[in-house]
Amino acid sequence: MSNEGKASLGDLQDAKLAVIIMAAGKGTRLKSRRPKVLHEIGGKPLLAHVIAAASQVVAPEHIFAVVGHQAELVKAAMASTGVRFVDQTVQRGTGHAVQAAREAIAGYGHVLVLSGDVPLIRAEHLRALMSFHLEQQAAMTLTSSQPELPTGYGRVLHTAPGAPDVKAIVEQKMLSPEQLGLKEINLGLYAFRTAPLLEHLGKLDTNNPHGELYLTDMAQVLHQAGERVVAFQVDEPDTLLGANTIAELVALDATLRAATASRLMAQGVTIFRPETCTIDADVQVGPDTVIEPFVQLLGQTRVGSDCLIRSYSVLENSTLAENVLIRQSCVLVNAQVEAGATIGPFAHLRPGSQIGPEVHIGNFVETKNTKLHKGVKAGHLSYLGDAEIGERTNIGAGVITCNYDGVHKHRTQIGNDCFVGSDSTLVAPVTVENGSYIGAGSCITKTVPADSLAVARSHQFVKNGWATTRRAEKQAKP
Repeated sequence: MSNEGKASLGDLQDAKLAVIIMAAGKGTRLKSRRPKVLHEIGGKPLLAHVIAAASQVVAPEHIFAVVGHQAELVKAAMASTGVRFVDQTVQRGTGHAVQAAREAIAGYGHVLVLSGDVPLIRAEHLRALMSFHLEQQAAMTLTSSQPELPTGYGRVLHTAPGAPDVKAIVEQKMLSPEQLGLKEINLGLYAFRTAPLLEHLGKLDTNNPHGELYLTDMAQVLHQAGERVVAFQVDEPDTLLGANTIAELVALDATLRAATASRLMAQGVTIFRPETCTIDADVQVGPDTVIEPFVQLLGQTRVGSDCLIRSYSVLENSTLAENVLIRQSCVLVNAQVEAGATIGPFAHLRPGSQIGPEVHIGNFVETKNTKLHKGVKAGHLSYLGDAEIGERTNIGAGVITCNYDGVHKHRTQIGNDCFVGSDSTLVAPVTVENGSYIGAGSCITKTVPADSLAVARSHQFVKNGWATTRRAEKQAKP
């Protein structure tokens, strides 16, 4: 955008700025039962992206989200953002949405009006618009652009060719034949001086094809009232586009994810075949980390430096420290992995997994609500749930912590420097103390004292020649 960054934080505070985000619509063309603003791109709802941008310009308590369709669902989803909500119980258009927020914004000097379905918007866009708005001393400042194909958008009518002043915005369906050739479109992002906005907001009417109150009509209303209306032409109109169909939503998602990958690579992250990777907008990755094709990094995932994440792995809301190796096809959800650990291939770290430094989790090992301390090895085919395992302990292949009795979960405590033999089961609650050995194939139900050997299995007996006799008997039968 032009004038980028000119409005300082102090300028905006002096302007007593509020933000209205229109988030009441159904999004009928999406053919979905969910509210439009709760559809996601980049791993979070459309409205969350807009709130995040606005929250970098003003504090959340000065942001008013106008909600209507499935309002309680939208409020619940955005509760943690700290914004305030305004109910538009009957949705009668964008002008009506601002009318619903009349009381909320009455004490502010200026107000930005945003759409809740424009997820690519950034804080610098809002600052640039406000800078221009304040410099022009306008009652209303709209954002505009001149694309090659303006069809479908409202057109901006200026008071004179080349002048920034605007006399009206005409919606596509209301254009006269002479106006069809106009190229400049309205992008739906506005700044208002609050006093003239509230003074003339009641003059909006429903004389349009949809019988709604259009906020765009405020341009003509304010111009006719002698107030100044100007257009702020933007350099990046694509960043202010919304999504009216699922196809447009997916296209925005691809744009955002490509930008995220580019940002990470600019910070020193190597991403092979970034077009195959799914990296959410809030993911953070340290320099010198390598991400192979078809990796998914989701939610609030944090990855340290010098890590290697191999193909087809999925990390969701998980944290990796430095120098972690995630081998192929691992799934981590709400897990924490410390420095120098090696995970996989085909490992599954479920919520509550805390993997300590230099731990090795091997193929087809599953953990849940379990803490593995430094140097633990669990190489093959094990389930470790509701457990804590001490330093340098070795977990053999096929070991299972039996944590669920059908009603309650119970914990298994294994100490330092233990050896748990293959195919053992530990029936919780149970404790294995430091330095103990458990023989392979054991079913452990009682405490194993420190530095002892526990073997809990039936004795082996051998009948010499039994197999020969058995085969002879089978052959003798008719």
